[in-house]
Order: sequence, then structure tokens, then C-alpha cells
Amino acid sequence: MSTASPRSSTAPPPALSSRATAVGGSAVREILATTAVPGIISFAGGLPAPELFDVAGLSRAYDAVLTGSGSAALQYSTTEGDPALRGAISDRLTARGLPTDPASLLVTAGSQQALTLLATALVEPGDTVLVEDPCYLAVLQVFGFAGARVVPVPCDEYGPDLEALDDLLVRLRPKLLYTVPTFQNPTGRTMPAKRREAVAGLAARRGLWLIEDDPYGELRYEGEDVPRLTACAEAVGAGDRAVLLGSFSKVMAPGMRLGWLRAPAELLRACTVVKQSADLHTPTVNQMAAARYLADSDLDAHIDRVRTVYGERRDALLAGLPDALPDGSRWNRPEGGMFVWARLPEGYDAAELLPRAVAHDVAYVPGAPFHVERPDEATMRLSFITHTPAEIEEGLRRLSKALSS
Repeated sequence: MSTASPRSSTAPPPALSSRATAVGGSAVREILATTAVPGIISFAGGLPAPELFDVAGLSRAYDAVLTGSGSAALQYSTTEGDPALRGAISDRLTARGLPTDPASLLVTAGSQQALTLLATALVEPGDTVLVEDPCYLAVLQVFGFAGARVVPVPCDEYGPDLEALDDLLVRLRPKLLYTVPTFQNPTGRTMPAKRREAVAGLAARRGLWLIEDDPYGELRYEGEDVPRLTACAEAVGAGDRAVLLGSFSKVMAPGMRLGWLRAPAELLRACTVVKQSADLHTPTVNQMAAARYLADSDLDAHIDRVRTVYGERRDALLAGLPDALPDGSRWNRPEGGMFVWARLPEGYDAAELLPRAVAHDVAYVPGAPFHVERPDEATMRLSFITHTPAEIEEGLRRLSKALSS
């Protein structure tokens, strides 16, 4: 008779998928986890300032929805999204120079989900996709899970280099270009109108999908508004390959997880089917509350208040950087958004210096993870929206001590 225990004869579970093991976690999220302790002043995460949330207005919106339409708000809903919310989004886009039919919109669980839907609907394993260099970090995960070959487009302070982009289009025949043209993450740069027109023209001539991610566009503190890349694409006859992503996370509340996707009809249908397989629909009560808030409250007035505060915080960070960073450091002056992109002098490694900064109770995000190839180890991303000017001043004082010790 065998004396082996039942457990010793149990076979191991099947392995995880190759996708799950091949794509790593988000370096930024891992950094945030290590720095989210009391007492640390963090320039790492792009976390909207919680004291600026319109808690009272949103509370009234949720109360009105649950009191007046509670049964509908707590019920399943359509995958495409709440009609009232889609109508409100289309009105806002149309008023800002991009005529939009509500039927061309899909409400998503933040614009991050929209990216995942697009990757599933558009990308076959092995397809080439283009991203800016450096680029939004989470998009690398999304395209990595889709099995794409991700290729960076060389960029200058205004965005993609047009000659380099055209060369890549001719040589590699990529499926799409993903870009954050307004107050880009991580650099904070903005693509000028003329370059947007040129990029749209290349997409029209070379047969390229354009994915424009615009989570920060309403957070402008100086300068003039620039036409959306999607509008430029439509002007040159490339509207049939232009996709626009948006989000309420930066201007209303990130915890509501509300974003949207504007796309041509065929692609929108495909993304809707993909979303059905993922979560059926974005939470009904959140959608209805957002629609009620947009109907009853003045979101633009709220955004104006947020802009004023964030503009002061940007200025506080820029004013303190000369004393905080080593001589020879460089940084930009973003006209809006959430981030300043800085570069330390040659020989500095921002990732190696981060533990020293955390030991001084201050944090930032090293720039290397935002690069697909040839990372610039001396770069760092600094977010200015979460803390008051006084806290920013103290954080920079700590950073100066950390980098000079």
C-alpha cells in the first residue's frame, strides 16, 4: 500500500499565459507603492489634488440620480454608454471645435480601458505600432499584451520628428501611431498646430491609424489652444482613421473611472464588442451621476478653479528647480498638464538616486522606463499638481539635499 500523501501526488497547476509572464508591471506604479508612505512629498504620481474635487456637487448629482432614478442607476445598462452622458460629451467636443455625434462615442472605464479596447480591436500579434519617445508608460503594457512590436519615433521638444516618422512609415508599415499631443506624459510638451497638420497628412498618405490621447488638454495655464490632431486629420480627409480618447479623471474625479472613445463607426463597433467581453458596460450609476453633474453644475467654472491652483503649483516647481537640481540640469516649461521633464547633467542616474531621495522623504519618477529603446538615465518626471506651493518648496529642499549629499 502506498504511503504517499494525497498532496504529494497532486499535479502542479497549468502555467500562466505567455502574455502574462512576458509583460512586466508598471515601473511607475511600483515606485508609487514604495513612496506612498506618510511624510513623503511625492512628485512621482500624477494624482489630482483631492482638496479640489467638487465633493458637494458630485454628492448632489449622485443623490439626485439615486433618489429620482435609483432603479435605472443600479441596473445593467447598454455597452455604448448612458445616452445623456454621451450627449454631454458630444456637446463639449462640438463646442471646442470638433463636431461629434453621440453615436460615435463609447463610454469606457477611464481612457486606459479605451486603449486596451483599441489594442484588441486593431493589433494582431507581430504588428508594428509607433509611439513617441519617451512615451506614456502604460501604453507599453497595453501593446505588449497585444503582442505588438513597439517602435519609438524620435522626438524633439515639439513632438515627433516628421522625417523620422515618414521614414518609419515607409520602412515598417506600422498599424498605428499613438500620441499624447497636448501636455504629453511624461514630457509635458505640446505638438504645434503645423506639426499636427503634417502628422495628419502622413497618416492620410501612408494609411496609418492615429490614436490621439487627450487626458490633459483642458488643463492649460498659458498660451493658446491648439486644434486637436483628430480635427486636423478630418480636415485632410483622414477622419476615417483618427481616434480620440478623453477622460473625466483629471477634471472631475479619477475614482469615478469615466473616459470615452471617439472613433469611426466600424472601429467603434469592434471596440463595443470587445468591451462587452470585458465588463459589459461602465458602471451605470457613475455615468448617470456624471451626466447629472454636467447638466446641473458648471464644470468649466470648476476647471477654471483647478487651472488657477495647478498653474500656481507649476510656477512654484519651476521657481525652485534652479536651487534643487545640480548645476547643468535642464527642464522644460509646460503650458499645461501635470508634468515637468528634467534632465540631470551627464553622469547622473536618476534611478540610482531615487532611494537616496526617498531616504530624504521626497520622490520622483526616473525617466528611463518611459523609453522603449536607449533610455536616458539622467531624466526624471516631476508632477506638480498634488502638493501646495509650500509643500513643493519643502520637497525641493529635500531633493536638493538628497542630490547633493
